[in-house]
Amino acid sequence: MRVKVLVVDDSRFYRNRLCEILAADPNIQVIGTAEHGGEAVDKSVSLKPDVITMDIEMPVMDGISAVREIMKRKPVPILMFSSLTAEGAQATFDALDAGAVDFMFKRLENVAQKNTEFAGEICNRVRVLGSRAALVSRQFRNRGNLLPSTTERGSKDQSARPLLRDEAALYKYKLVVIGASTGGPSALQAIICQLPGDFPAPVLIIQHMPAAFTASFARRLDALSKLNIKEAKDGDILASGNVFVAPGGKQMLLEEDSGKKIVRIRDSKENEQYKPSIDISLKSVADVYGKNALAVILTGMGSDGREGAALLKKGGSSVWAQDEETSIVYGMPQAVVEAGLADRVMPITEIARQLALGI
Repeated sequence: MRVKVLVVDDSRFYRNRLCEILAADPNIQVIGTAEHGGEAVDKSVSLKPDVITMDIEMPVMDGISAVREIMKRKPVPILMFSSLTAEGAQATFDALDAGAVDFMFKRLENVAQKNTEFAGEICNRVRVLGSRAALVSRQFRNRGNLLPSTTERGSKDQSARPLLRDEAALYKYKLVVIGASTGGPSALQAIICQLPGDFPAPVLIIQHMPAAFTASFARRLDALSKLNIKEAKDGDILASGNVFVAPGGKQMLLEEDSGKKIVRIRDSKENEQYKPSIDISLKSVADVYGKNALAVILTGMGSDGREGAALLKKGGSSVWAQDEETSIVYGMPQAVVEAGLADRVMPITEIARQLALGI
């Protein structure tokens, strides 16, 4: 079965070129196009696509409003196209809150110059999301109170609903590291917003995300959580109750100096596929924390995190993986599970609960 795609963009040139790229893949069928969000809403119902690619800025109805309406009527995996700006980051996160599951950058040169790397990436994402269409629909209908709405934000006390943990229990882990890719922003939000403000271990987040987006993502999580969350900077000192988001385009490592655990940020090397890389961060964690760390591998394409998890396990630390049923894309957790590295495989709600309890 070919993945049926609806392409939505107000630029005729971009829309047509995107259709050509997708149609060149024998496993993808472009079943329609739309010039604005209102038309997309109607065609999402009449054409029943498996995946929708959606521009954000459009006349009549913008992409975010269209995502909300589509997910209300008939949930379907939606891949957003966003500008590489701070404003684009904000709009993209709003679209993800509305129900979109992934995003790519809208660069005219990628379609105008027939960029083969871009073509391969978008076709791969569409194929993977198409294979998870039924799951995405079910997850969206069931997500209920998991994700606080951005419209409900106020103080940290008002927007976070943390779970209580046994105050008498000695928390088992001295550091928690969470790695994620496709579907990660929503999964991370679901976890972080459930942790108490007195969470007794520092947390590192490595989310595959570009440089223009990670600071905005950290601020967004901080507004929804009782924890202190920021984009990591070189020289940050780890402390309980603090969450550090790896900066996009860089690599986040740890070092120990005079008993202090210190964040080090370095430039990515040309041969490093992921920027930031979960594997690179976990290898550093294994060196500094030995048997006292916990790695949590969430939804995402590929296998980033597997090599780092193997080093953590060798040193005596623990590894958890998100289960297939709640992962938008099961690639990264699956790689850890199939390598025999996962101590536990759990749905996203259970991960949040177990983290809060520290068991």
